[in-house]
Amino acid sequence: MQPEDKDAALLPRRINGRWALIHRPVGPISAHMWISYSSDLRDWDGHKKILEARFGGWWDANKIGLSAPPIETSEGWLVIYHGVKQNAAGVIYRLGLALFDLNEPERCLKRGDEWVFGPKEPYEQHGDVDKVVFPCGYTLAADGDTIRIYYGAADTSIAMATGSVQAMLEWLMKQD
Repeated sequence: MQPEDKDAALLPRRINGRWALIHRPVGPISAHMWISYSSDLRDWDGHKKILEARFGGWWDANKIGLSAPPIETSEGWLVIYHGVKQNAAGVIYRLGLALFDLNEPERCLKRGDEWVFGPKEPYEQHGDVDKVVFPCGYTLAADGDTIRIYYGAADTSIAMATGSVQAMLEWLMKQD
């Protein structure tokens, strides 16, 4: 992979006999989410851009990247991703949702136009890097629906948010 490449996670199972890696190479102007495939976890090919950062006034303009690993659902791979918007006051990191095909994970089925989680509490607003929520992992409860998302807050604290995978999917399906 190229020198600056981050926000990566393997899908938890092989797709058509190959491992799939979602990652974010960084370009000179913006950063988008890509997928690459490997048979041996050493050599990667089939690089494809799967989700682009938007431009202009969007909440996820300039830079996006994977947050926690994708969640396999009956509807597809549910992806919680972070979007970065730069303005005169600095940057703000918020979270959005996208859904990708189970067997062709490079194919985006649905992407929300709005963000679903952003810095609100004082410990998310102020710290080493202000206005940041950035999940890196989650656990699913035995019911298969309750999700506990562990996230960095303002690069100073670690916090946990609880939600519902089904509610996230329902919200995403209602988006235009």
